[in-house]
Amino acid sequence: MDSRIGVYIYTGCGIGESLDIEALSKIAFGEYKVPVCRAVDSLGEEVIRLIRAEIQSEGLNKIVFAGPSGRFQCAIDELSKEVILERVNLREQVVWCQPPNNEDTQMMAEDYLRMGIAKVNLQQPLEPSEESKNINKTILVVGGGITGLTAAMQAAKAGYDVILVEKEADLGGWMAKLHKSIPTKPPYRDLEDTNSQERIRQVRENSKITIYTSMVTEKISGAPGCFDVHLRSANGTNGTIEFRVGAIVQATGWKAHEPVLFQHLGYGTNPDIITNVKMEEMAISGQFLRPSDRRPARRIAFIQSSGSRDSEYLSYTSSICCLTSLKQALYLRESDAESKAYIFYDHIRTPGQYEDFYRRVQEDRGVFLTKGNVTAINRSTTGALILEVEDTMLGRKIGVEVDLVVLAAGMVPNSADGEAIRKLADAKAVVAKGEVGIQKDEAEKTIERLKQHEGTEILNLEYRQGPDLPSLAFGYPDSHFICFPYETRRTGVYAAGCVRQPMDGASAMEDATGAALKAIQCIEMTARGEAVHPRSGDKSYPDFFLQRCTQCKRCTEECPFGVLDEDEKGTPKPNPTRCRRCGICMGACPERIVSFQDYSVGIISAMIKAIDVPDESEEKPRILAFVCENDAYPAVDMAGMKHLSYSPFVRFIPLRCLGSMNVVWVADALSRGIDAILMIGCKYGEDYQCHFITGSELADRRGENVREKLKQLVLENDRVQLHQLAISEYERIPELVNGMAKVVENVGMNPFKDL
Repeated sequence: MDSRIGVYIYTGCGIGESLDIEALSKIAFGEYKVPVCRAVDSLGEEVIRLIRAEIQSEGLNKIVFAGPSGRFQCAIDELSKEVILERVNLREQVVWCQPPNNEDTQMMAEDYLRMGIAKVNLQQPLEPSEESKNINKTILVVGGGITGLTAAMQAAKAGYDVILVEKEADLGGWMAKLHKSIPTKPPYRDLEDTNSQERIRQVRENSKITIYTSMVTEKISGAPGCFDVHLRSANGTNGTIEFRVGAIVQATGWKAHEPVLFQHLGYGTNPDIITNVKMEEMAISGQFLRPSDRRPARRIAFIQSSGSRDSEYLSYTSSICCLTSLKQALYLRESDAESKAYIFYDHIRTPGQYEDFYRRVQEDRGVFLTKGNVTAINRSTTGALILEVEDTMLGRKIGVEVDLVVLAAGMVPNSADGEAIRKLADAKAVVAKGEVGIQKDEAEKTIERLKQHEGTEILNLEYRQGPDLPSLAFGYPDSHFICFPYETRRTGVYAAGCVRQPMDGASAMEDATGAALKAIQCIEMTARGEAVHPRSGDKSYPDFFLQRCTQCKRCTEECPFGVLDEDEKGTPKPNPTRCRRCGICMGACPERIVSFQDYSVGIISAMIKAIDVPDESEEKPRILAFVCENDAYPAVDMAGMKHLSYSPFVRFIPLRCLGSMNVVWVADALSRGIDAILMIGCKYGEDYQCHFITGSELADRRGENVREKLKQLVLENDRVQLHQLAISEYERIPELVNGMAKVVENVGMNPFKDL
């Protein structure tokens, strides 16, 4: 479409007093020949009416509004429904961080205006992908425990059809196997009924929920809005059932992790040393009997963290094991007033309001709690077990005689197994030691294989990147745990309950509700052609000019969300509704065949070329900063809000993700005379915060391509730097910018300036 651009410059918030607005208008009129450019002193409805009138009278189809940051929502944003709108940040990133009425401040503002006009000039209207026009709105819930039942019921209550699949013959999961649940209501003192059968009845009687028991997913192909699901019998018989759904909630629960660290104490050989799972079975039966001789167990010891929080096995706590032991101690006390319960722990964890329940147990004189390490368990002549305990709060070793020992087994998701966890821990240890050669290569292959759920497949997704949700070290799904806890790396597939992280029943129900709402959100947004997090509402999607594709497979391999399949030659096959619009495929492609209607290699290159680069004699260097819009760009805004000042020679360009950074932009910038380049992305690593999971890490890996480009241009490596920044680290912005200005001062101006 031909561009008819209107430029509007807001003069409030100190902009009019700090900048020469007339000079800015001359940039728009003189350099870009826009038909309309005017100053406005309001962000309210009167300005909207003015702009709408000029859209009609002047035939405007694109608007550049220069004023507050685009992250500051205001009435101007309503115009994006009618025309292509680009916000230029003159407030936070110019007048709030630079001295007023200064030549360099004015030059900064003029460059930002040029960049905004250049960007919007190449943008095209957004139209939803064809795949978004025929969306199925049924929700698949995999798993029939408390989480799955809750997710199914909540989605059905919202008016959506639900298909619930459970591999066992009965619904209910672990909650149906519990004698009682820990208290969930004030005053958090008394054990509660699980009400499992009532929940199962409600689900079975709901006409919007279709239930398949004794069934598992054989394969799931497709994408959000059009997932094709194939079920088969859990025992492999009776053929398959096929249907289509729009989104998936995985609620496949957990299993107890065998406390292997307690084998030296007799676990596995001494029948009177059991897990908390076995203890729950005894409670349901109504009798606490010693397995060795079936005599009543009236003295029971509970040992906490039985393998959990050990770096070689489970380095995390399940958060509910302590509560389970407290609950089971009350089982014993309520069944026999003369019974005794002993709880030995390193740390007791009772999160939130459950502290009140902990106090309730402490009040029971028949429950003995102490910090202590059980070092040995021996059998007495009477058949009782003698526990030797060290490091107690009493400051001395003690011996305790009991009838039964209960180990607090940790929780692991059903998407993992104990052997896989052990192998993964061993492989990571090899890599951490800095091993080289074949040993390290094999360890890295093991890590990658186990993260893809080899041997623990549940969903059986037909994705080139693996059959299930990519996982972290212990089988839990990998995603952005801070900002988007329900999201996974498979768009439209939402993990909930103990397959996502260890939790109790009440938390699982809350989690299930959140996942159901996310599934509904995904379906509705996909039907409108919009992206889900973090670019919620974005209607763009990548277009591939496949005639120039070299089948290098970089885009298919590097996409964090499995958007791209490939044919037998390696040509990418896009699935648009899987796309999160990060642009990582665009940054990966050496041939630059990937673009969005409003974000492309060409658009960013035009912004770079719009920057006015002074001659070397003017001694005004230019630093270009490519910043991730998720963490780094907000941090720059916050630095402005705090009125932190930094070098006026920097120009910020926000990127959807630093992983979308294409090396051609480095070449464009340096060949034009830009003196230095900063790339600032989200933090990554074990405790990553990258909103697109691997984008920042991929940008770092591609550093070799950048260094090669510097070598070709015969320029110093120091001229290009990559940094990681959390959204809260805004105070580092002056440090990073001024540090790069110092680098330019040391290495000198870019020699390409005067060419």
